[in-house]
Amino acid sequence: MERLFSPWRSEYIESFHKENGDKTCVFCNAVNENPVDVNSLVVYKGKTVFIIMNRYPYNNGHLLILPYRHVAKLNELNDAEKTEIFYLLEVSVQALDGVLNSQGHNIGMNLGKAAGAGIEDHLHFHVVPRWNGDTNFMPVLNDVKLISEEILKTKTKLISFFEGFKK
Repeated sequence: MERLFSPWRSEYIESFHKENGDKTCVFCNAVNENPVDVNSLVVYKGKTVFIIMNRYPYNNGHLLILPYRHVAKLNELNDAEKTEIFYLLEVSVQALDGVLNSQGHNIGMNLGKAAGAGIEDHLHFHVVPRWNGDTNFMPVLNDVKLISEEILKTKTKLISFFEGFKK
């Protein structure tokens, strides 16, 4: 088995604690943001769950779906949250296909620090759009991931799509 080391990952995880002084959750802070606010990364607010752009995306359009409530484990979600999360996973795929012409998606979550969760105390699902041939030489040679569009521009495009899905 080959092992790849990425020391930047620990710096990335620690940045959340530095930004929030180890006292508040970056996701809980985002709960009160308005999607139309130009500085907010929130894309959509449902009844029990919301969608936010990932500030450190794997690909352009990388979304996070999470409950308003600060819960860390799947068994802490109530039925309404579970239902809305899976509904918004489906809608997110449609949005990414419709707005960014994605050709595939990675959907998943990291439960707990040992599983790679950067923010382990607030459960969240990742929806990462993918395109055929979306890997390039930059990460291999330069430890750089190229994101093709500014995050707030992508957010603006996605908000328009999600507005049509309000229940």
